Amino acid sequence: MAVSEQAPVRFQRANFIVADLDRALTFYEGVLGFEIEYRLGDNPDSYSRPVFDIPDEAQLGFVTLNLPNQRRVMALTEIGNVDLAPIPHPRRSAIVLETHDPDAVMAGARELGLTVYEEEVLKTPDGRVGREIGIVDFDDNLIVIYSFPEGTA
Repeated sequence: MAVSEQAPVRFQRANFIVADLDRALTFYEGVLGFEIEYRLGDNPDSYSRPVFDIPDEAQLGFVTLNLPNQRRVMALTEIGNVDLAPIPHPRRSAIVLETHDPDAVMAGARELGLTVYEEEVLKTPDGRVGREIGIVDFDDNLIVIYSFPEGTA
């Protein structure tokens, strides 16, 4: 693509709905290593209300999360004061994260009582072989982590 051409879209961030931001951050910040860019409290006029079909009586919270080389790549929207319906299965979305220390991530998730699926061998179309592990957060959101041996990424 020429320098003056722009892609038709640019991926900004993923967003998960959570019931409790502080609890969710024990995993996203404490285990996965995301850093808070900013955090907002309830906003009755938030655009999230109509697009996520959030009831008027719900209390909102919002946080954007950074990684060391990616700003605001993830967000968590807290919907409090109402019961959240369970996520339908099969799950319809996930985030996929590469990590250099999957054992530490799995151990941290297990310490929090999260579901950590059995590890699988990851084989890519270009012949690389690595590790792939599914983790479910406190709100039933799916995170898939993967790792390749040093020097094969």
